Amino acid sequence: MKIIKLTIVGLLIGVFGVVSQVGAQEKPSIGISMPTKSSARWIADGDNMVKVFKEKGYKTDLQYAEDDIPNQLAQIENMITKGDKVLVIAAIDGTTLTNVLQKAADKGIKVIAYDRLIRNSKNVDYYATFDNFQVGVLQADYIAKALDLKDGKGPFNIELFGGSADDNNAFFFYNGAMSVLQPYIAKGKLVVRSKQTGMNKVSTLRWDGAVAQARMDNLLSAYYSDARVDAVLSPYDGLSIGILSSLKGVGYGTPKLPMPVVTGQDAEIPSVKSIEHNEQRQTVFKDTRELAKVTVGMVDALLSGKTPAINDTKTYNNGVKIVPAYLLKPVSVDASNWKQVLVTGSGYYTESQIK
Repeated sequence: MKIIKLTIVGLLIGVFGVVSQVGAQEKPSIGISMPTKSSARWIADGDNMVKVFKEKGYKTDLQYAEDDIPNQLAQIENMITKGDKVLVIAAIDGTTLTNVLQKAADKGIKVIAYDRLIRNSKNVDYYATFDNFQVGVLQADYIAKALDLKDGKGPFNIELFGGSADDNNAFFFYNGAMSVLQPYIAKGKLVVRSKQTGMNKVSTLRWDGAVAQARMDNLLSAYYSDARVDAVLSPYDGLSIGILSSLKGVGYGTPKLPMPVVTGQDAEIPSVKSIEHNEQRQTVFKDTRELAKVTVGMVDALLSGKTPAINDTKTYNNGVKIVPAYLLKPVSVDASNWKQVLVTGSGYYTESQIK
């Protein structure tokens, strides 16, 4: 009898041991495909997501494609082959992923478009991003306020820059800004001396600051030998720094020739320092830590058989379907509030990083 009892106890221990091991199994691996390390914000995005996923018990496979489309496609295919259960993708070119995402769908892998909408694919399940139209509105509102356009001041000379035409966000940024600026252009209160408007003329491939600097050089020599630039709409800090370099090269930033109002986005450290030094005037802060949390929440819900939290079901048509999205709010930052927004309020940076 004693032997039988011991045997039963042993079996129970073995069964519970197996159950315990099953319960303790690690959560699946998540593939994270980022476009490049050339921008500090994408490094922060990747690091933030890895951190939050790890806190939730997930493994991660983080890859950077260095703005090389075939490289990104190969990295995503490798993630599919390795069995990553969800793909989080910030696309280099949102139109190039249709075939590889079909491969993911065939294996039951869910896809979340991260900050950049993936176009022309039915196999995009959710979209996590900021209110990109509002980013442009914030930039243009800052220009309008700085130039007192609402009080009827003007005319002022402005030049327009757009982001990369293969990034769907670039059009939202530009359209948001033009929703504010176009009425002033129509009234003659803002003058685009180059007459270069529309994304087909003002876009900047791969968001390259050197390309923006070269274009600003050309604009200044061709249209401003006898006039000053009062404002430059720049959608991203990396472009802003290039534009500022061009402006400084012909004498802007002196008492006789003050800097134009130059906007930006992403609150990158060089641009925040530039704002502190009275060069760049504004940027738009997007707290990527919060975007990481939203994205991880979406993944958690998907793998738990639940519906992810979303707050937009109308805006983002990728050419095949409306992609349900969660939009976070961007914040305008300038010399008056950068410390409160970026340091004391959010802890995103320390003051020593800026000074």
